[in-house]
Amino acid sequence: MTTTAAPTEAPVAPALTGSMGFLRAPVDGATWRGVAQLAVGAVWLLTFGLAVWVCVAVSLALVPVLGAGLPLLALSLLLARGFAATERARLAVTTGVAVRAPQPPVAERPGWWPAMWAVLRDTRAWAATAYAFVATVLVSLACWTVVVLAGVALAAAGFPLYGRGTDLAASLGAPWSLTVAGALGAAVVLGWAAAVVAQYGSYLTVRLAVSLLGPSAAAEAGVRARAAERAARVAEATAHGAQERAAVLAQTRAAALEAADAERRRIERDLHDGAQQRLVALGVDLGVARRAADRDPAAAVAALGHAHDEVKATLAELRDLVRGIHPAVLTDRGLDAALSALAARSPVPVRVDTAGDLATAGPPAQAAAYFVVAEALTNVAKHADAARVHVTAAVVPAADGAPPRLRVVVADDGRGGAAAAPGSGLAGLRGRVGALDGTFDLDSPTGGGTRLTVEVPCAS
Repeated sequence: MTTTAAPTEAPVAPALTGSMGFLRAPVDGATWRGVAQLAVGAVWLLTFGLAVWVCVAVSLALVPVLGAGLPLLALSLLLARGFAATERARLAVTTGVAVRAPQPPVAERPGWWPAMWAVLRDTRAWAATAYAFVATVLVSLACWTVVVLAGVALAAAGFPLYGRGTDLAASLGAPWSLTVAGALGAAVVLGWAAAVVAQYGSYLTVRLAVSLLGPSAAAEAGVRARAAERAARVAEATAHGAQERAAVLAQTRAAALEAADAERRRIERDLHDGAQQRLVALGVDLGVARRAADRDPAAAVAALGHAHDEVKATLAELRDLVRGIHPAVLTDRGLDAALSALAARSPVPVRVDTAGDLATAGPPAQAAAYFVVAEALTNVAKHADAARVHVTAAVVPAADGAPPRLRVVVADDGRGGAAAAPGSGLAGLRGRVGALDGTFDLDSPTGGGTRLTVEVPCAS
């Protein structure tokens, strides 16, 4: 078990957490890990720990001697840093608690003297030196206490085997059975005490390591402050992005409503000025044919012929009108065929290239792409004076794991200078695309042709 948080009693000293942990102390795995930690730590600290402390102390004592001890002191503090790293690794293996390493010293400017001064001012190296001394005393004392308690407990447990008839048994002056019971009770108590001391000694060692071998409290506070500052900046950027997004959505929704209202008025106007007038004329022709059927069959036939032409013209107008609302070919055969149909009707030569499965785009996205191409080709025929047009449609992946997007590009070699002025068809298309959370980019330098690029999410 390894944790990077501040150590608690639970993983290292369960006997300190409650009655159940205390009762299980002699058979708990934490006790044997504590014994191993104290045994290894005693040998390690009595050799290398004291050596580090002695090196630093001797180097510090030599500093007044014309400063000759400063380089030696810097080397000793670097040695203390290495000792601290090894001690953290040892504690992680024997106790399961990982103590985070502090930041290394950093020189304020280049050069050997700033580098040495940074080492001399390294508070964590001095703390590691203090740890080498205090931990040596602590671990040695805890290890000695555990050994004494365990040894006495073993002696008490074995007393019934060797104590009968000895001077010690006679001096107790008690019945042999009571003496045996007392010896076994003492063995149990002393064994429990040895287990608790092993856990507690290991716990104190870990706590001392966190305080002296890990980052300082000031450094930890600085880390937390920087993390809070970063989180605040992220939250502020997110809030600002959400505000901008809300403003864009409000603008695009308003543009979409305006475009829908303009489209409704256009349909009403087309019906009133086109199909309705033709139907009125059709009624007049049919009335003339009915009145002339008996007295002038030739006139009736002519009126019926004219009415037949009006019916065909009305049907053609209605088909164009319906195609402007939602083309049937788009629903029946898909976007690829619908774009080819637009290209076939264009008076300017159009080449259509598609890539990817356009059917993966949703109906709103396909409809938006269709009307973008239709409006762009209409503008090219009316205003661009272009010789050719190139239309490309493709499903492209989006960044950051977002759904793929349907990209449509309409490029011509005409005169350029196009603009999505308010109230224009391009402005309506911009609103339609914006309502679908898409992008609308118009590049039309004067004399350099026009390139219209639209992207909408396929899931739209």
